[in-house]
Amino acid sequence: MLFDFATLSPDNRYKLLTSTIVPRPIAWITSLDAQGNVNAAPFSFFNALVGDPPIVGIGIGGTHPGRVPGAWKDSAANIRAHGEFVVNLVPYALRDQMNITAIEFPSTEDEIEAARLETLPSSKVKPPRIAGSPVSLECERFTIIEVAVDRTIVLGRVLAVHVRDDAVLDAVRCHIDTPKLDLIGRMHGGGWYARTTDRFEMPRIPLAKWQGGQ
Repeated sequence: MLFDFATLSPDNRYKLLTSTIVPRPIAWITSLDAQGNVNAAPFSFFNALVGDPPIVGIGIGGTHPGRVPGAWKDSAANIRAHGEFVVNLVPYALRDQMNITAIEFPSTEDEIEAARLETLPSSKVKPPRIAGSPVSLECERFTIIEVAVDRTIVLGRVLAVHVRDDAVLDAVRCHIDTPKLDLIGRMHGGGWYARTTDRFEMPRIPLAKWQGGQ
């Protein structure tokens, strides 16, 4: 069936995108406001986009209910103002805490305290990282693309990555035990997620092998 986006409402376009482009990794962003308070919020319109330079992209959009129409979400506003943030990946063990930080709290609410999370200092940026996250990417703002009055795409350059020690197989060769990270991804609907521990191996086929009849 063809769905012509020119004829669909924004809500229905969103439903189609989020129910078919799955699973999506979750950027659990920590950032600082003007007073130095830590904000934490998850976003699933996220992925690594470029390897060199190392760039990640996050789609941040939608004004919170009760806020001024057109106002940016706290994460986007903080990144715009200060230029630094941390992308923490979400393990299955912290799924409930991540979900708490997704609540549309007022700006005065401390999501870190509400979710009873611990933080650790970052090495290159001011915002802290989430202690329980097995992977944290310290980022600086590369650019921000304003795609609508309250919707932005943040491109961040990765400056450093923290990986939990027990998931590092070979630090020199940068080999990681990915299943051990036990990350979750966003699926469809209001609350469906997936774990990345279900996997299968399918090596890429060299051209010479293909031309030789495999």
